[in-house]
This record gives sequence, structure tokens and C-alpha cells, in this order.
Amino acid sequence: MSGAYLPGPAASPTPFPFRARAALTPSPVPPPHRSPEKGPGMKTLRLMTVGGVIAYRALFNWTTPGMFIGTLLVGPLFQLLFFAYLGRQLQVADDRFYIVGNAVLTASLACVFGGTMAVANERRYGTLGHVLLSPRSRTAVFWGRVLPYAGNGLLIAVVTLTAGALLLGLRIPVSALPGLLLVMAAGSLACGFFGLTLGALGLRFRDVWVISNVSVALLLLLTGVNVPASGLPGWMVAVGEWLPITHAAEAARRLAAGDGLAAAAGPLGQELLVGAGYAVAAAALLKIFEFESRRTASLDVL
Repeated sequence: MSGAYLPGPAASPTPFPFRARAALTPSPVPPPHRSPEKGPGMKTLRLMTVGGVIAYRALFNWTTPGMFIGTLLVGPLFQLLFFAYLGRQLQVADDRFYIVGNAVLTASLACVFGGTMAVANERRYGTLGHVLLSPRSRTAVFWGRVLPYAGNGLLIAVVTLTAGALLLGLRIPVSALPGLLLVMAAGSLACGFFGLTLGALGLRFRDVWVISNVSVALLLLLTGVNVPASGLPGWMVAVGEWLPITHAAEAARRLAAGDGLAAAAGPLGQELLVGAGYAVAAAALLKIFEFESRRTASLDVL
């Protein structure tokens, strides 16, 4: 048929060129970037600091900033003023004795109850079993929880000392301020470990808050912050030597009097030893009571 289109032979499929096939081959994926492995010391330090801050936010109970200021800042200041004016009336000691002593003591409120909350509130909220099942060191976990409470206590002590000195006209040498900060930090840390030791008793006793309240009252009486040691019976002085705040208050008074850090080094070292002793005692009690609670299936019994 003239003019008809006659298709030619079917064209054979042309294979992809070599470059096209090579383009379809997946390129090797580079390995993901990994940060260098941290040593056990850095892991423990991170566990203590970061874990301590998280636990502080979860377990330290105050509902509003006003409640925090009224309970932990205003209340201790009125306590300082009360004992300072009482001391003036009775002429037992000068203002420096009461201002510096009570400023150091105010750290005990947040530190003792905070250290207790670090253990007791875990049991109260039913999360203690999860903490004890962690493969990490429980000693490092609970020691790290003391650090934010010690910082909190240091803040309270600094605010109380500043306000008390301004209201009552106490002059403190500027050169003594770094030493005072160091002493108050040591006292706060010792109180935190003292509170953690009391909190460890919460694994054994149902109502550990009674013990904490009695302990705070004993610190007020036996540490010599409001009654000079010369006016206390011998057995009270002996008990006070084993409590936090006693040596920190003595070191702070020496610094505030302008005696220098060398004169306060002895009491400061004793305060650090007391804090270390309570840290070891807290770790040992936590181990013992954890074992007993597992053995008797009484870990979460309130």
C-alpha cells in the first residue's frame, strides 16, 4: 500500500551506561561522630552534679517563691534578731557572737531537711525501688544529692549574715569575706551529709521527720551558736563536738574578729572531718538498710 507507514524493526533496549549504574551504587556512609569515651571519674562527677540538680528540683518541696523566702530567708533572720537582742539584754555575749553563729546555723534548716528528703521522699513517692535498681553507684547518687542542698544552705547563710550585719551594725573585715564563705560552705556541706544520714534512717523507720525536727533543735542547743560552750554542761559540749556547725561557727567568729584564716584553719579542718564522717556514715547506713529492706521485702512499706 503506497504511502503506508511501515514500522522498522523493534529497537533493542539500550543498557544503562556504566556511569549510570555506578551512580545507583550507594556510597559508603561515614561512621557517626562519637565523643571520646569519658573515664569513670568523669562519669561519677556528672552523675553527682547533674543527678543532684534533677533530684533537687523533684524532691525539695516548696510551693511558691514566697514560701521559700518566708521559710528559709525571713524566718532565720528573725531567729538571729531574737537571740541577738536577748543576748544584749542578758549580757551573755556581744552581737558578733550571735550574728555570726546564727548565720552559720541557718544553713542547717535547708541542709538537714533537704538531705532527709533526698531519701525519704523517694520512698514516699514510690520511686525508691527504681533508684536502688540503677546500675550506678547509689553512694554517688545520694552524695550528689547533698550538693544542691549545701548550695542552698550557703545562700541562706550569706543572706542572713549580710542582713544581720546591716541591721545590727556589725563591721566585718573585707579580708575575712573569702574565708567566711569557705567556712559557711564547709558547714553547709557537713549539715547536708548529716541530713543524708538521718534520711538513711528512713529506710528503717516510718516517720523520719520526727528525728529531723529533734536534730535541728539539738543543733540549736548543742553547737554553741547561742550559748557559749563555757555555759554548757560537759556532756553537751562533748556531744556538740561531733555535730556539724559547732566548729564552723567557731571558725567564722575568729574570721569575723579579724584573726585571719590561719587562726580559723583548725576549726575549719575539724568541720570538714565531721562532714566526711557523716558522709561515710550515710553511705554505710544506706548499704545496710538497703540490704535489710530487700531481705525483709519492706522497701516501700510506709
